[in-house]
Order: sequence, then C-alpha cells, then structure tokens
Amino acid sequence: MENTNVFKGTAKQERELKKVIANHKDQPGGLMPVLQEAQNIYGYLPLEVQKIIAEGMNVPLSEVFGVATFYSQFSLNPKGEHIISVCLGTACYVKGADKILAAIEEKLGIKAGECTPDGMFSIESCRCLGACGLAPVMTVDGEVYGKCTPEKAVEIIDSYYAKED
Repeated sequence: MENTNVFKGTAKQERELKKVIANHKDQPGGLMPVLQEAQNIYGYLPLEVQKIIAEGMNVPLSEVFGVATFYSQFSLNPKGEHIISVCLGTACYVKGADKILAAIEEKLGIKAGECTPDGMFSIESCRCLGACGLAPVMTVDGEVYGKCTPEKAVEIIDSYYAKED
C-alpha cells in the first residue's frame, strides 16, 4: 500500500528541532536524545526529519535511519488520533486475535504500523497487554476491550467514528 500520509512539518517544529540538534551536536551519543526529542516534536520520525537530523548532526542518513529502525520506541509512521492495539500474545492469539487484527485492518484499509489517511486511527500489535483472562483483547487509547470478536472490534471502531459526528 502506498503511503498516503504526507509530511506536514511546520517552520516552528523545524526551528525547535534545530535547537535540539545544536544542543547535542558535539556530544558523544547525541543522536539518541535528538531522535527522542524529534519524535516528541513531530510525533514520529519521517524521512524529512531524519534528513534534517543527519545534516545537522553531520552523520550519514543511513546511521540515523539505522538507529530509528533498531529501537522499537521510534516510529517512522504518524500515529492516529486514536491508537488501536491488538494483543497477539499466546492467550489472545489462540482465541482468535489474528482474526480481530485482520478485521480491523480490513475496516480501516490499513495494516498494523500504519495510520489512516484521515489521521484518525493507527493500528499496532503487541505481544501481551497483561489481560490474559479477558483474551482476546484489544485497546483503543489504552481502554481495554476484552473477550473481543472481529465483529465487536468493528463495532468499537464504529463507535469512535460516531463520537466524531
């Protein structure tokens, strides 16, 4: 699927990022705090931001990309206004969590790790939410929905759309 999320950085964000870069440019290991702050500023680390960091820190873009993709705390994709997380841990998986994830992906027209073009939802999968007794489980913005089914997952998403109307 083609990325339909267009980068929309502002001049203010770029000024803020360049200040962060200036503060860490000559520090050993300064790339990590710059990436963390950049993600705080933009919400994610698109290629455009990685290029600014590489140039400002005087490091190859491949190094910036390598660090950004190695650590799971960093996201190269924007996050939606509502973040859906589907547990794929053992208890949830054996009770059909993969079917729940597939139903959500089909409903929203995106895959796990992506954001809807309207910016309303992003989907992620995780290994365990610690609610195994409620398996299968999904969350929306941290709110837990247990004993989920593909149909119930779609209803939950529809309820968020209804709140927007």
